[in-house]
Amino acid sequence: MTAPEALPPRPVARLTRPFVRFMHLQASGGAVLLGATVIALVLANTGLADEYAALWDREFSIGFAGARLSYPLWYWINDGLMTIFFFVIGLEIKRELIWGELRDRRNVVLPVVAAIGGAAVPVGIFLLLQPSLPKRAGWAVPMATDIAFVVGCLAVLGSRVPPALKVFMLSLAIIDDILAVAVIALVFSSSIDVVWVACAAGGFVVVGLLNRIGVRRMAIYVLAGTAIWLCTLKSGIHPTVAGVLLGLLTPATAWIRDATLLEVLDKSLAHLRDGGDGPSPERREAVESLAFAATESVSPLERLERGLHAWVAFAIMPLFALANAGVPVSLAGLRDPIAIAVVCGLGLGKPIGIAGATWLAVKLRLAHLPDRVSWLALIGAAWLGGIGFTMALFIASLSLVGPPLDAAKSGILVGSALSLLCGFAVLAPALRRRSVPGGQGAGGPTDLDRRRNLATNLGADSGRA
Repeated sequence: MTAPEALPPRPVARLTRPFVRFMHLQASGGAVLLGATVIALVLANTGLADEYAALWDREFSIGFAGARLSYPLWYWINDGLMTIFFFVIGLEIKRELIWGELRDRRNVVLPVVAAIGGAAVPVGIFLLLQPSLPKRAGWAVPMATDIAFVVGCLAVLGSRVPPALKVFMLSLAIIDDILAVAVIALVFSSSIDVVWVACAAGGFVVVGLLNRIGVRRMAIYVLAGTAIWLCTLKSGIHPTVAGVLLGLLTPATAWIRDATLLEVLDKSLAHLRDGGDGPSPERREAVESLAFAATESVSPLERLERGLHAWVAFAIMPLFALANAGVPVSLAGLRDPIAIAVVCGLGLGKPIGIAGATWLAVKLRLAHLPDRVSWLALIGAAWLGGIGFTMALFIASLSLVGPPLDAAKSGILVGSALSLLCGFAVLAPALRRRSVPGGQGAGGPTDLDRRRNLATNLGADSGRA
């Protein structure tokens, strides 16, 4: 008896596989990030607090002779390693624009409107609660959403979460990241040095030329990217912007087509079968051709995103949390006007802005509510959007220093925790309600529900007959 032929792969599986893997990594990374945050808070509120703070303030140098960069360890993390984090954000943005939900203009409208509302309302609340002009420097802190935590929360709720809601929140978070990067580039860049800007621009041109002529050595691009990072650092523009731009420049198409890969595979296998087991130049050339074709049949964007995502999720972001989330917790700190403004911005402004803007877009018929998603479920998900954490801490470190920074960090932690609890409290019952037969929780029975009910009734009638 012959073995059954394998089922042909479904095109939808190829399209959704990167999304599923991305969601899984983000959910797992969110758990690790939470653990790192708890460790940072414990160390910052015990007898080890001074040693813990001194660790991140320790000077660390790279270079030789007169060419040397010396910065505290926290600076290397925030402006160095986080550039890789932003590079991956650039890859995610390009992937969504080319293959994801953002490639279709009809799918873009709702998350764009929701993201703008979710950024504008928290900023307005923060400014309203900050009469003092110096303290208004942290106005952008509550505008960001932490994608890892939001995806992690949706993963906890499991299959009850409609796929359309997951896609909506993921798209919203990515657009939210775009807004945050724009704010970092336009607001939190110091005095601009035109010469260094020109050098960085030249580096981007070199990267584009290397792509065009077919250079595929990753080490060359690492050197070019490092040079661009250094030029951007010296230019006065925040270096994480360079990471996003490099991500957007990464080619999204494979150099080797499937037909070419199969041709190389056939030739290489034929040569390996006929050439024996002994080493020879021909055998080595066949193996090298096969390895090159296999590698280049996957786009650089997909290879880099797959290779870096785990490092970002399980190393860079937890390290960032360890260096930035350790803040002394006290009632006095939580009563600080900055902390209160951040809590209100995240805990109230985010859900009001996201849900309100979504409602307005639907009422104006600019877009429609995601499939099988009730308004109550959307409000719960919007509340989860108030988990600002990583990006909020990052923006706080750029805009504030000293006690105001500590107050903002306290507000971020409390506001994010409040958003998580309220989001779960609203979303979980809404999803249970959605699962009730008849689909009433999702705004009434859908066409699919009606067809199922009709089939059931017909089956019952035929049985009685």
